[in-house]
Parts: sequence; C-alpha cells; structure tokens
Amino acid sequence: MKVISFLVRIYSLLFHLLLSLLLLGLGIVGYSSSGSGLKLGMLPWEGSQLLGWLTALGLVGLLLVILAFKGVLRIIYMVWTVVIVYLIANGYFLSNYRFSGEGEFRFAIYLALAALLAFLGALWLLKTPLRGKDK
Repeated sequence: MKVISFLVRIYSLLFHLLLSLLLLGLGIVGYSSSGSGLKLGMLPWEGSQLLGWLTALGLVGLLLVILAFKGVLRIIYMVWTVVIVYLIANGYFLSNYRFSGEGEFRFAIYLALAALLAFLGALWLLKTPLRGKDK
C-alpha cells in the first residue's frame, strides 16, 4: 500500500506540473501572438482575460507543485487540485460546451478521471509528505 500511495502522490505532482506548464505556455504564446484568436470553450473566460487567467493559473500551479513537493502548504495544493477538478468538470460537462466528436468526449472523460486521481494523490500528500516528516 505504501508503494501505491507513493506512486499516486508522485502522479499528482507530475500531473499538476505538466498541466501548469501547459497553462503557462498557452498564456505566453497567446500574449506573444496577440492571442485574439485563442478560444477555449471549456473555460469561462475569453480574449485577454483568458490569457491572463491561463498565465496566472500556470504560475500559481507551478508554485504550489514546488511547495507541495517540498512539503510546504500541502493544504493549499489540495485546494488547487479541487479547483482544477471543478474547472474541468464544469467546463466540459456542466456548461453549454459542445464536443466536436467522440474522440474529444473521451479525452474529456480521461482528463476528468486523471484530475480526480491527482486529487486523491493530493489527499495522500496531506497525510504523508513525500520527503519524510514535516520540519
């Protein structure tokens, strides 16, 4: 059980690290190309507001992943994972978002399940940090 717990905690950190890098990258590319054409229908923002949120979410996510890895502010990291699960579930399944096909729907299901597993890893991080006991 310790191995599974460790793997899920590592998975959680890696998932949110990659997600944060993706969000930050989208924000930076959007700003560098004026971002007027960037549309992500599953998110509640548009235009320059979307670029600002993507960049901010990417930076906050990176900071929280680093701190959670070091064993600091793990409760805030867990809250972050809840926010991401909410954004994914609300954006894809509880809004007026329309899927362009079966493949996109499957991707949304897999992404939501991956985010839920990352949330479980964050819960385990609350109980047991990766790097021994709290200082």
